[in-house]
Amino acid sequence: MNSPALLRCLLGSKKRAAVVVAFWVLIAGLLAGVAPALESVEDNASANLPPAASDSMKARDLVRAQLPGQDATPAIIVVRGKGTDAAASATQSVAAITSALSGTSRPDHVVSVVSTVTAPDAAAELVSQDRGAQLVIVPMEGSPSDESFQNAVDEVRALASDRAGPADVAVTGPAGIATDTVKVFSGGDKVLLLATVVLVLIILLAIYRSPLMALVPLLAVGVAMRVAETLGAILADAGVITVSSQTASIMTVLLFGVGTDYALIITARYRETLLDEPDRARAMQAAVRRTAESVLASASTIVLAMFALLVAVSPALHGFGPYLALGVAVMALVAFTFIPALVLLLGRSVFWPGGVDKAAERSRGAGIWHRIAALVARAPVKVASAVIALLVVLSAGLLGYQESFDTLSGFRAATESEHGQHLIREEFGPGEIAPSTVVVHSQDNLRSSPAPADIATALTDADHVSRVADPRMGKDGKTVFYDVILDLDPYSSKALDAIGPLKQATQSAAQAAGVQDATVLIGGETAQNADIRSALDRDTTLIVLLVLAIVTVVLVLLLRSLLAPLYLVATLLLSFLATLGATTFFTVTVLGDDGIGNRVTAYIFVFLVALGVDYNIFIMSRFKQELRTQPPAKAITAALTRTGGVISSAGLILAATFAVLMTQPIRELFQFGFAMACGILLDTFLIRPLLVPAIVRLLGDRALWPARPGTPTPSTPTPEPPSADAPAAQAAETGSGRLLRAFTWIAVIEACTWAGLLVGMYLKYIPETTELGVRIFGTLHGAAFIVYVFLTVLVAIRLKWRLGRTTIFALLAAVPPFMTIAFEIWARRTGRLPQPAAAPSPTPAL
Repeated sequence: MNSPALLRCLLGSKKRAAVVVAFWVLIAGLLAGVAPALESVEDNASANLPPAASDSMKARDLVRAQLPGQDATPAIIVVRGKGTDAAASATQSVAAITSALSGTSRPDHVVSVVSTVTAPDAAAELVSQDRGAQLVIVPMEGSPSDESFQNAVDEVRALASDRAGPADVAVTGPAGIATDTVKVFSGGDKVLLLATVVLVLIILLAIYRSPLMALVPLLAVGVAMRVAETLGAILADAGVITVSSQTASIMTVLLFGVGTDYALIITARYRETLLDEPDRARAMQAAVRRTAESVLASASTIVLAMFALLVAVSPALHGFGPYLALGVAVMALVAFTFIPALVLLLGRSVFWPGGVDKAAERSRGAGIWHRIAALVARAPVKVASAVIALLVVLSAGLLGYQESFDTLSGFRAATESEHGQHLIREEFGPGEIAPSTVVVHSQDNLRSSPAPADIATALTDADHVSRVADPRMGKDGKTVFYDVILDLDPYSSKALDAIGPLKQATQSAAQAAGVQDATVLIGGETAQNADIRSALDRDTTLIVLLVLAIVTVVLVLLLRSLLAPLYLVATLLLSFLATLGATTFFTVTVLGDDGIGNRVTAYIFVFLVALGVDYNIFIMSRFKQELRTQPPAKAITAALTRTGGVISSAGLILAATFAVLMTQPIRELFQFGFAMACGILLDTFLIRPLLVPAIVRLLGDRALWPARPGTPTPSTPTPEPPSADAPAAQAAETGSGRLLRAFTWIAVIEACTWAGLLVGMYLKYIPETTELGVRIFGTLHGAAFIVYVFLTVLVAIRLKWRLGRTTIFALLAAVPPFMTIAFEIWARRTGRLPQPAAAPSPTPAL
């Protein structure tokens, strides 16, 4: 059974198409019934932390281990008095707030209260110099991601506002910031989804001029999104992957953009095929077969680029890729099966009201693309020079490039946490917002040693140190903690640069105080941001090289050329620099942002290169196909005119979906959405239709070097006499057929394994029997999958990487592994399978 036969099996009639559609609807429904809600498994905390092995995280672990009670999350209440006697007003308000939070009716999660009422000795740290403002520290237990914790913070805010009287009051600190972050994200999710659906629907209606055809991509995206979200939720619940709110938001726009792109490519080729093939089923099979190579290359590039993020040590990057890769893989599988099947199922009505003939005729290309192709053919040097000059001008915006590590400044909506931070900065100094914790660990006991006091005295003379709080001794007597307040904005680049010298100064002070071989660590938000910056610098460099290598390899395999990938990748790099320059100029110089979000640059590069190369893939694949019947000059013209309309429409939709992110009240999402929209438009309307064809035109026969275009053959082949090496060719074809048959049998075994697993999960319900069934099917599945991967490589090599025949097999093979994991987890969650026995707790050492 080869791929044409499989296509006939799936798309040979309306009944078969109905089975395919029903299959996807059933899968989406089953997964939705067993998966937890995606919001319940989102992890927004680890994404904003440095690598676990960094000094700042080690310092945090020591604080929690050595200082009891320090694992609580503090809410900081800032009270600024009003009137002629601001000091008395602030004191009165603090007393009322402290009383309310210390009583038996205080909100849940509140552990204690630290203020001038409960800790008079700490007045120097809690009262501003002019005594007009005071701080109240409220440690809160529990996880900030829990709804009950967030409700408790809201209660603290309501109580503080009620008891403060005329004084200005705000609740900030880690507890307040975490609560506001959740509110800001949750408020934009529904707006994001609704805006994306409406925008994409309007554009699709303008492109297709048919209501039903415009709904097909949206339905496909809905199915793919549901399947991807439920699978992602199951995997996140099992601890296999990490999903954050930002990742979920980007997944929404990514699937809408990529899904409509694939739908446009396939349906456009379908309409074009209808010009020569009136039978709709055969026309759809031909369309899927002819677009399979380019769409598979596109999806593979995106998936591999997402998995490239796994090499990162930064949690923000490391956990970003797998969920998005899962979504794109599911979307590609839906595009190859659900979209063609749904179009066939709708029949002629899918082209209403224009009809089949008008839809097919529009596939010949609009007149504007013929004029653009003529311009490129007439003056390729001028066209290439003009485009490159414009991109260089846009890149000049990088002169104002700087990064920001301040989370609160990234909210494009007013929050109480940000107001509180401003009050602290004005009344207490910039460093009081986020003190740094210096940790000194000795091999000897320091309880009776003067060294801790000597180190504190020395630290007060260190550069950029405003004050040093009294040292705190850890439980072991060997670890001392110092709260160090800098005279800098703790989120500024200067503050991050000061962490290294502060560590060296502490090391010197410890040595001078007689503490030999001391271990010095620095914790706190400034130190964490410094470690995040170091990790991101390392990760970005590595990811850039890896993604460029992935894109280059995919282009080499697709085009079978060594030269073409080089100039195509060069255009992607130029596009990235121009996009980042334009984004910096607009958001930092014009809008006044503190800087580009610290992770945004890496995100822009990965997505822009992975998605931007798609349009190069589509036009160059068509160029390679046209070379079979035309010389290079006419082939690139034909490729440009035939793909111009559909690729431009796809690019416009993709840019519009990412632009929807600009509605989000988060700086990082706004900047990322603007950058992606800008970059995709550059790729769609400058690089792909002008720069790339101009370069190909200038290179002529060498455009695909070392491959050289042969003599074009007429579209209607003429019979040729058998050549001398016909037996060898027949033998090779026989060998390929054997591989394909083996390949097919392995795919059948995979399908049977999955079907058996379904029966075991849903029907047997007997833990012992089902457990045995899982082991048997799991063993068969693992062996089948390993052999499948091996045969995939052999088939690809034997067919000289013409992967069009194996596309649907390769995509379908991704289903069983995910389904196996999903249903086993479901069975354990619902009690159909026994939970794994807990490991015995270790016996304490005596």
